[in-house]
Amino acid sequence: MAVRTTQLVRVGRRELELSNLEKNLYPSGFTKAQIIDYYTRIAPVILPHLRRRGVTIKRYPRGTNERVFFEKECPAFHPPWVKTDSVPRQLTEGDINYCMINDVASLVWVINLDAIELHVPLARTSDWDRPREMVFDLDPGEPATLLDCCRLGLRFRDVLLNLGLRSFPKTSGGKGLHVYVPLNTPGVTFDDTKQFAHAVAKIFEKQEPRHIVSNMKKSLRKGKVFVDWSQNDRTKTTVCAYSLRAKGKPTVSTPVTWKEIEHAAEAGETSGLTFEAGEVLSRVKRIADLFAPVLNLKQKLPA
Repeated sequence: MAVRTTQLVRVGRRELELSNLEKNLYPSGFTKAQIIDYYTRIAPVILPHLRRRGVTIKRYPRGTNERVFFEKECPAFHPPWVKTDSVPRQLTEGDINYCMINDVASLVWVINLDAIELHVPLARTSDWDRPREMVFDLDPGEPATLLDCCRLGLRFRDVLLNLGLRSFPKTSGGKGLHVYVPLNTPGVTFDDTKQFAHAVAKIFEKQEPRHIVSNMKKSLRKGKVFVDWSQNDRTKTTVCAYSLRAKGKPTVSTPVTWKEIEHAAEAGETSGLTFEAGEVLSRVKRIADLFAPVLNLKQKLPA
């Protein structure tokens, strides 16, 4: 049985006890210490996308190749300075008491639970029924690839722009692409965004049924890009911008520009859209947060 090791560190005004920092959580050898270091250094840009959201954490105590634990409820043993907020459960009585990741110390405390991925809803806990944004999750079914998602993403960009809506892409950190539409306006509901997203997905499917599918059945996705419109629901979450992904290597769900997507589509090559932790830190230092407009840009869905 492995011996548990601990180390006391100070994060701002807080003292935290971190455990088993030498543990490899990725097949590539990326350790828990490196994961915590990444999240500490990326904190200035990831925290705005986590604040006031009910974060679902994915914990991998034995590494990315082993069983994952999804955790919504904030552990009872959380320190008093990790704030919590409650939202009503949808299918059962009672509330979910989420950890609020509003500062660096809270972020590090959560990651020390062997958390690798951070997933966020589209609404804040204080206004659980109002989506701040709309998302299209473009997911390729083999042998379709990220390249197919890029080509479709560009069409999404143009259609949305014709409807008066700016959109912002990010990689999933795996094989897919996420297209976000900021809203940030009062009065919009999940019924509004889900119906709109479903209608757009069905239009694309009708135009190219051999290459695009909007139906949820997995058996229909082979060789097609699945447009997951159902993410636009108060119960659903999507991996947060700048979150690590639990893959073979420490890839990151990374905001990108439409120019980068265009370049990949024209070149027929998407290797330039795969970013690991160190690359993302350098990238953010160079170009800041490409996803910042998603937090504040106000847009209205067309009638």
